Amino acid sequence: MAVVGILMGSDSDLSVMKKAAAILDRFGVEYEMRIISAHREPELFVDYAKNASDRGIKVLIAGAGMAAHLPGMCAAIFKGPVIGVPMHTKSLGGKDSLYSIVQMPTGIPVATVAIDGAANAALLAVRILAVSDGELSRRIEEYHKEMEEQVIEKDKKLLSGGYDD
Repeated sequence: MAVVGILMGSDSDLSVMKKAAAILDRFGVEYEMRIISAHREPELFVDYAKNASDRGIKVLIAGAGMAAHLPGMCAAIFKGPVIGVPMHTKSLGGKDSLYSIVQMPTGIPVATVAIDGAANAALLAVRILAVSDGELSRRIEEYHKEMEEQVIEKDKKLLSGGYDD
């Protein structure tokens, strides 16, 4: 059963949101990924957000560009954690998306990651889930150890003259 919902309002966000799916796959966290527009399909969207908990969803990751209402609307309806992923936009480079997601009113929190930061959104979702899942917590520790080892190897390569100018 899916425990994370990955939402986007348009398939133009798919290439970014697939990065969240890849992280969740790596950690063995089940998810569902949907394209549902809060603007163009309001009834379907409300139904999805209202019933997400009943389907076993514990965390929502919502990617949105421009006006970026999807994450905030998720947080207004879904009572679990919502992580917003602002999308890069042609007109304002994603600042419009970022500001729309991060400036939520008191009482309707949305955790917000960097523009196009879907991988970090998924890592945050994993950390949230790991609070009550010891095995997932152990996998996070392994992940951090792997990152540390990668940096050590890169440093060794640099010190040995392995990088060309």
